[in-house]
Amino acid sequence: MSTELLVVLTVIEILALVVVLALFVIMITRRLRSIANALGQVSGVVIGAIQGDVFLIGAGAAILNRKLNAIANALPAIAAKAESLPSKQAQARTRR
Repeated sequence: MSTELLVVLTVIEILALVVVLALFVIMITRRLRSIANALGQVSGVVIGAIQGDVFLIGAGAAILNRKLNAIANALPAIAAKAESLPSKQAQARTRR
């Protein structure tokens, strides 16, 4: 084989390699763009759902705080009544 033929075949081989690599880069780019679009859609849906849940929690927090404060205010009276039960039971036993 002549040197000129080897040079031509080498150039053709290099060009073929560059074309194949370019095609792979194009395919990978398209796939990454489709993945990015899908992730964008999913993240938009998830963010919307989270915002809705946060709104519901914020609206319910005030109601829940009011009820918990009412319970906390009633606890001292309940504790006092619970502490007086043993003495009332002892008085009832001595009356019998």
